[in-house]
Amino acid sequence: MKLYFSPGACSLASHITLRELGLPFEAMKVDMKTKTTKAGADFNAINPKSYVPTLELDDGAVLTEGPTILQYLADQKPSAGLAPANGTMTRYRLQEWLGFINSEIHKTFSPLFHADTPEQTKQTLVEKLGKRFDYVQKTLSKNEYLMGNGFTVADAYLYTVLNWTGFLGIDLGKWPTLKAYHARIGSRPTVQAAHKAEQGN
Repeated sequence: MKLYFSPGACSLASHITLRELGLPFEAMKVDMKTKTTKAGADFNAINPKSYVPTLELDDGAVLTEGPTILQYLADQKPSAGLAPANGTMTRYRLQEWLGFINSEIHKTFSPLFHADTPEQTKQTLVEKLGKRFDYVQKTLSKNEYLMGNGFTVADAYLYTVLNWTGFLGIDLGKWPTLKAYHARIGSRPTVQAAHKAEQGN
């Protein structure tokens, strides 16, 4: 498999998941400004949506969209427990979390990275994020991880988007349980290895 990624992007969640599973893969860096890979290929030809993560399978098939890639990867090694079995209520709970992180947290962050987003709009978005963080913190006050006591792909995704608070100057200290969770995930060897690999790629 080949994972197309960009340092600091949401593709980090897929990178972490691959390392958690111990699956063989090649990490291919993408320059999001020029839309070219480190190998010099036209990224638009690989993924016409022009964003990461993108996963190229051994048979040449290409998967896009982070939540889909995360679940696909987890299903390659069910014994690792990164996703509950398909068709179970706990699997739907995982999908519920992935959907929430994707639409309510990830996409709320996105306009904050654009210089042309009005300051008032940014303030409104930060306030919205705060409400979402309140909800997540309430869950984490009862559980070590989003799904209970075990790390899943939802945690890899949440950790990744929470990283962006540092870039944007949003103080996670306002949510101490969430801040501790972020630090705990960040201390995992697989997470540290993914960060190191992306910084050195």
